[in-house]
Formats: sequence, structure tokens, C-alpha cells
Amino acid sequence: MESIKDELYKTLIYKDRWKMFLDGLGVTVKVTIFALLIGIAIGTLIAIIRTSYDRNFKEMHNPLYKGILFILNFISKIYLTIVRGTPSVVQILIWFLVILQSSNNKVLVACIAFGTNSGAYVAEIIRSGIMSVDEGQTEAGRSLGMNYVQTMTLIVIPQAIKNVLPALGNELIVLLKETAIAGYVALQDLTKVSDIVRSRTYSAAGPLFVAAALYLIMVLILEFLLGRLERRLRKNER
Repeated sequence: MESIKDELYKTLIYKDRWKMFLDGLGVTVKVTIFALLIGIAIGTLIAIIRTSYDRNFKEMHNPLYKGILFILNFISKIYLTIVRGTPSVVQILIWFLVILQSSNNKVLVACIAFGTNSGAYVAEIIRSGIMSVDEGQTEAGRSLGMNYVQTMTLIVIPQAIKNVLPALGNELIVLLKETAIAGYVALQDLTKVSDIVRSRTYSAAGPLFVAAALYLIMVLILEFLLGRLERRLRKNER
């Protein structure tokens, strides 16, 4: 059995294989960040549509606005049902092999694929945050002369985000780890790089443990930063 030193040498030092891990780490971080941004954008939009429907639909008098809101809410429900009811890996394969098969930019496709997947979960997180904000806040904004969009953007959404920040942080961590399935479509992220190195060293332990350690370090850094952000927000509330 090889020593740990020999295993690490073959995995990282020999032929500068650490550069492969560094490149893979960069792809993983890039996909995670942009997918989260896409997920937050989609999730916020879906959350606003769903909460607007739940709170205002019955009280709306304009048939046109009422019809538009009904259609948007219906589309949102279909989107949530499909994304949350099918495996992530199947969704990724559909994006890569069916919807965007002509694209040569695998990183971009991965960002879109993971972003649309994350958006469904972010939508429910933000929706719960919006519903937790007292309706009096909305009424106060409207009494100040703000329209519905301004009230949601300037008053309700900031409070909702603050309320659900721990859940959003957890979604970020889940998304980071979920990007490991990108190897199914030959995207050279951190997990795929570990598989490539394993095929060259004929040893699984070194590459897998290195990849696991890098994922763990990233998660610990995220938990630390999120913890500091939560403490700062609580401090500002005093």
C-alpha cells in the first residue's frame, strides 16, 4: 500500500496535476456563483408572482391584470412542479443534449441549467420570506405613494431576504455540492478533474480525497462568511 506522501505526489505534484485541480476548482466556483445569481433572479420573480396571486388575486377588479396574473401564476406552478419533481441530473442532460446542444460554451450552459434548477427552490424560500413580512408594511408603502413594484422592491423584498438568509445560505451550499454532477456532460469541474487524475494514476484515494477536501474547505468558508453576515444583520437591527 502506498504512503500518503506518495499518493499526494502522484495526485498533485507529478506533471503539475495541481493545476488541473485549480482549473477544476475555478469552473466549480464560476458555475456556482452565476447559477446562484440566475436562481435568485428567477426565484425572486416567481416568489413575487405567487405571493401577489395569493394575496391580491381575489381583490383585483381589472380583468386584464387579473388574467395576466392568473396565467403567470399558472406558468410558475408548472415550472416549480417540473423542476422540483425531476432529478437534477436529468435536467442537466436535457439542457446539454436537447435544449442547448448546439452551444459550445459548456460553462454557460451549466450556469443556466443549475440556475433554473436552483430558482425553483429559491422561489419557495423567498416566498416564505415575503409571506412572513407583515402586510402592514405593504400598506405603509402604498400610503407613502409607492406603487406595488416599488413597495415590493424597496420595503418587502429586503425584509424577506433578511428573514430567509440562513435558508438561502444553505441553498448556496447545496448548489455548490450539486455542481459535482456536471461531469455527466464532460464539464471539467472539480469532480470531473479528480476522475481524470484517477484514470491516470490508477488510484482512487488520492484524487477523491483531494476533491473532497477542496469541497469541504469551500463549504467551511461559505459557512463562516454567512455566519458573519447574519451576525452583522442582527447587530444592525438593535
